[in-house]
Formats: sequence, C-alpha cells, structure tokens
Amino acid sequence: MRPRPPTRRGSEDHAPADVPWAMTRIYTRTGDAGETSLFGGHRVSKSDPRVGAYGTIDELNAVVGMARATGPGPEIDQVLERVQHHLFDLGAELATPQGSSAASHVPRVASEWVEALEKDIDRFDAGLPPLRAFILPGGTPAAALLHLARTVARRAEREIVALTAREPLNPELLKFANRLSDLFFVLARAANLAAGHADVVWGPHRPRPAL
Repeated sequence: MRPRPPTRRGSEDHAPADVPWAMTRIYTRTGDAGETSLFGGHRVSKSDPRVGAYGTIDELNAVVGMARATGPGPEIDQVLERVQHHLFDLGAELATPQGSSAASHVPRVASEWVEALEKDIDRFDAGLPPLRAFILPGGTPAAALLHLARTVARRAEREIVALTAREPLNPELLKFANRLSDLFFVLARAANLAAGHADVVWGPHRPRPAL
C-alpha cells in the first residue's frame, strides 16, 4: 500500500480535505521489476539506500505498534502514539528527494520533535533507579519490544547516516533517529519498573549454565 503525498488544496490533484493522505490500491504491479516510485514520481531500485532507510522506519513503526499492543500503560502509550505519527512523517520525508515536486507537500522533521523526545527521556528517566551497568534486554513483553524498537532505531540511524553521505538531508532527521533509541531504552526500563520487574544487570564474569 503506497501513500500519495498530500498536495495543497486548490491544486489539480489533492487528497480529500478531511484526510492528509490519499491511498492508492493495495497492489499496482509497478514494482514487479524491482523498482519503486519515490514521492514526486522518480523511479529507483528497491535496493536503493533511500528505500532501505524508509523501509527500516516502517519496520520500526510496526515494532512500536507491537509494544503498544501489549498495553504498556497510558503514559507510555501516549508517547508511543505520537512517535508513530512522527515515524510516518519521517518515512515520508525520506521517500521524498530534495528538489522533488512533492517536497513542499511532505511534513519535515523539526527541531521541536527532537526537543519533545528529550523532554520525554528526561521525564521518564527521573523516575528510574540510577543505572551503573549494562542491562539485559527483556523483562515484560512491553519492555522487550521497546528494547527491540531501540535496536531497529539504531539500524535506521545507521542507514540515514549512510544516505547522508550520499546526498543532502534535513539534519533534524538524524537527530530525531538518534534520540529515538534513547527514548525506547528509557521507556523499556520504565515499563519494567511499572510492572515491578527489576532490570537484569549484565554480568560479564557470571558463571554460565552448563549446556
């Protein structure tokens, strides 16, 4: 399913006024040869780094949805819902090359989004026990999925870095991706704390069970 970028009202081709994105049909057959269209119409290989980057953002959004489905609590869920909307915006921006005819119609990641993540990180971290060692990913289902989201966010960040080396991007994209992994780490710990599940500290010299 490919969303079409919204255009300004009054243009010849625009989304309905009550929805920001018009959806095309589920299958189009236009990608059967291994190519896809970026917003603006430019055709690229599905192995293109830009496609890989926004594909990973889509994967991350799905993992965040899984974390929300576990019922992490209203305070965490509210933050995750906002993040999901912003991930869609981020993916749309990655799918729109600068200079594209669609660029003026696609939301751009803003510094305010990064600041909002930092406030969330500080707020949740203030209620957590001090951390003086690495911890093992896991705990409650919500926490485990938030740790998974953290690792996918790190992969997305690496792919955005690689794309930045090839062509200019909005610098806020990388900042936002970097803060996301920090947010998911803190939220994972907060989810465990709320459930009464203590963090498990990594013990590098701890005896391992015999196989």
